[in-house]
Amino acid sequence: AEGKRGYSFEPKLVFQSLTQRQHYLYNINNINNITDIKEMSSTPRRFASRMDNLGTETAYAVSSEAAALKAKGVKIYPFHIGDLNFPTPQHIIDAAKKAMDDGKTGYCPAAGLPELREVIATEISNTRGVLYSSDNVSVQPGGKTTIGKFLMCVMEEGAEVLYPSPGYPIYESQINFLGGKAVPYQYVETANGYGLDLPALRSSITENTKVLIYNNYQNPTGTAATESEMQEIARIAVEHDLWVLADEAYYDLVYDGVPQSIVSLPGMQERSMILFTFSKSFCMTGWRLAASIGPKDMITLINKLNTNYEACTTHFVQCAGIAALTPQGKAHIKPMMDELRLRRDALISGLRQIPGFHPHVPQAAFYVFVNVTEAMKMLGLTDLERFRHLILQTGVSFCTREHFGARLDCEEEYYIRFAFSGITVDQINEAMGILKKFVVARTQERVEFQESKHVTDVVPRSEKVEA
Repeated sequence: AEGKRGYSFEPKLVFQSLTQRQHYLYNINNINNITDIKEMSSTPRRFASRMDNLGTETAYAVSSEAAALKAKGVKIYPFHIGDLNFPTPQHIIDAAKKAMDDGKTGYCPAAGLPELREVIATEISNTRGVLYSSDNVSVQPGGKTTIGKFLMCVMEEGAEVLYPSPGYPIYESQINFLGGKAVPYQYVETANGYGLDLPALRSSITENTKVLIYNNYQNPTGTAATESEMQEIARIAVEHDLWVLADEAYYDLVYDGVPQSIVSLPGMQERSMILFTFSKSFCMTGWRLAASIGPKDMITLINKLNTNYEACTTHFVQCAGIAALTPQGKAHIKPMMDELRLRRDALISGLRQIPGFHPHVPQAAFYVFVNVTEAMKMLGLTDLERFRHLILQTGVSFCTREHFGARLDCEEEYYIRFAFSGITVDQINEAMGILKKFVVARTQERVEFQESKHVTDVVPRSEKVEA
């Protein structure tokens, strides 16, 4: 209320505007003393029901468990998280420092710095084989924001969204949170690795299917799509007029051959949003810098969401991104991939020596997805979390298939994921020796126990008593 000395807060005016139920809960006549206020403040508060639909990344819970063990003196072999132990290239760090020294610490355009948008557009055009301009680019504070903002732009409540399972768990989380219906499609194990179950994907499409999320160079399987598989995905998207989110976080991390983007196929550029991130290619996971790349009219909507959510991506971090997309910045990718290849090969070699572990060589990224069905049977287990916790006591920490979406009804095998992005070759070799010794010993203990139990069961009752 306005007074002679300015404005003051008038509680009675607030309470006059309350509904009858609010009056019941917050009746001004009942807060005449501090005791009443304390009693009211102890009443449990209710949160919005939409939060029940929001998931998380349970891999971080594994990190917390590993950290707790480490604090107790257990040596941890960190295969659980896809973070890199390579440093951010120094010239990128220097660019950020210079930007800060130059005062670039304030607001900047919601769409991103024009210079950064231009170099991203050039990079994507050159590497994907299609033409983009800066108007097709919206800078983001990390890759995850593209997922949610894309869905906000194209998915009505109740619409069905196809997403990969196993896959990045934030897909399903954002679909559910925003009121969509999450429809998983699966990867199936083949003789040489993993591939999409395309017939099952086709059969899951209905008139209400509006969006398809596609993650080539995939987490957690390390799979690279064949040309025919990618063409079939594009054909499905065009036939059913689907929006497509192309998650290309690992696009540069391919061990053999030249990567290909689904946006390069006929009819795909105008219906697709690329999720581009600096995190993996440039060892910038903590910098939180990425971009949404897509049709201009969609980018206009994405920029509107930027304004509402974060205003802008950090100014000096964007300057670091400009430095990353230079020949000097991209030059570091090959030596990093050479080291990752050594780690991959060491891990595959070690896993193949462990009874019941059946890995496939990943074609991209830095994950090995391992079939451990036989190992679990050898250890008498049917629960992946029990299996993980049993092995965690050795210090070998990894994620299971269930950290990348719930097991589907059609799944009969058990899988775990080893990330080799944050562990050296020597550590990998040491961890594999420990893991092999542990599995062999526990399997032998179980065999001996079962044999002793069998002998006891077949001995005559009189001999049991005598013994």
